[in-house]
Amino acid sequence: MADIKTITSIIPNLPPEIAVLMRGPTGVGKSHVAAAIADELGLPFIDVRGSTMQEGDVIGYPDLEAMKTSGVSTMVLPAWFMRATREPCVLMLDELNRAMPGVMQGFFQVVLDRHLGNDVDGMPVTLHPGTRIIAAVNAGNEYDVNDMDPALLRRFWVCDVEPTVGDWIQWAEDKGLDSVLIDFIRQNPVHWRVDPSSVEPGTVVPTPASWHRLNDSLVHSAQAPKNLAGGDLGAMFYAMAMGFIGTEAAIAFQDFVKNYETVVTAEDVLSGKVKAEDLADANASSINGLIDKLAAHCKENEWTVTQAKKVATLGKALGGEMMVHLWNKLSATSNLKNIQKVHKLMGAEVVKVVQASRGLAKS
Repeated sequence: MADIKTITSIIPNLPPEIAVLMRGPTGVGKSHVAAAIADELGLPFIDVRGSTMQEGDVIGYPDLEAMKTSGVSTMVLPAWFMRATREPCVLMLDELNRAMPGVMQGFFQVVLDRHLGNDVDGMPVTLHPGTRIIAAVNAGNEYDVNDMDPALLRRFWVCDVEPTVGDWIQWAEDKGLDSVLIDFIRQNPVHWRVDPSSVEPGTVVPTPASWHRLNDSLVHSAQAPKNLAGGDLGAMFYAMAMGFIGTEAAIAFQDFVKNYETVVTAEDVLSGKVKAEDLADANASSINGLIDKLAAHCKENEWTVTQAKKVATLGKALGGEMMVHLWNKLSATSNLKNIQKVHKLMGAEVVKVVQASRGLAKS
């Protein structure tokens, strides 16, 4: 088994003529891996799905008009193949073992010989030397599949895809999926993927791919979780989720979004991702928790002037007792470099608050 990071680091370094075979359960992201490799290489991505094709969709159909003109038997080859002959591409032959025998044989010819048919001169039509082939087969018992010849496997670089939750979260963040949906998976990894073979046939279960489809559908229908978090959700939200990820995951996801409270990290403040105005509605408990996180970060790291400025800006926006509390927590870390930077920026305001507080106490 190999994780996504390892696979995506190896495949671009293989010679283009070496075909790759990815094996793994449906919905684990094999197609996304292939597309990501195409992006990394700057090549067009062509996704051909064997389970939906007829034999002629692979090997082509007789070109009767050309035969009348030239007398040579030629085939009208499919557009996806012809594009891969004209320019370097990443050609994905998906669901290889779910294809009909004739389709599978056509794919094998593409993999083994890198050509199909022939032109009017009798020469085979060959893939571009820079075109890479990535094939994928579904492992597991949820589909009827055809066995692959063991001898054929030796013509591939074979990898068994076993993505981790961490792989998917990193991918989802890079792709800009909804932050609340990602946070749900981070906190509830049990709902990230359920093996279809572990439930009754036909049961809808969550997979990495189905979470992606749910994300896109919710955003498209103005139901983005980050915009609805902490509020009432309509019936559409649950119904849409259930259709993609099944009943159990949909109930858990709906409850999570309904009761969601944004978790802000020290890094969010230091990077400028979260500003003081974003915390206007946060309760005292959340603010105290954030101050503790900033203090822990302050103790172990040296802040830049820019980072110290963001912390000071937050402190001054909090004002009053919360600003003093932040200052006391930072001072207790004994990280003098960070303390001095923050003091220059908000020390005077802290002193004013403390003096005012003592003045009230005296009166």
